[in-house]
Amino acid sequence: MSDDVRLVAWVRGRVQGVGFRWFTRAKALEIGGLSGFALNLGDGRVQVVAEGPREGCQSLLDWLRGDDTPGRVDGVTEIWDTPRGGYDGFAIR
Repeated sequence: MSDDVRLVAWVRGRVQGVGFRWFTRAKALEIGGLSGFALNLGDGRVQVVAEGPREGCQSLLDWLRGDDTPGRVDGVTEIWDTPRGGYDGFAIR
């Protein structure tokens, strides 16, 4: 039984134009074992999709909610799901 999960997080605050997606990708690569993407949304949020081991996804979520991100995070909403696959590494979209 796989312990891989899918995390979809919507990050709100001042998170566009500050390198947020780049740093999110770097953090995902540092954690390792994660695939997915970070995407700027039209309403000013950043959507982060990560698939991989639950502990890795949780580490990324903890980082998104922490004080070490660029810009200013006012809040993060997340959902957990089963992985869908089809990602080649962790991309910036």
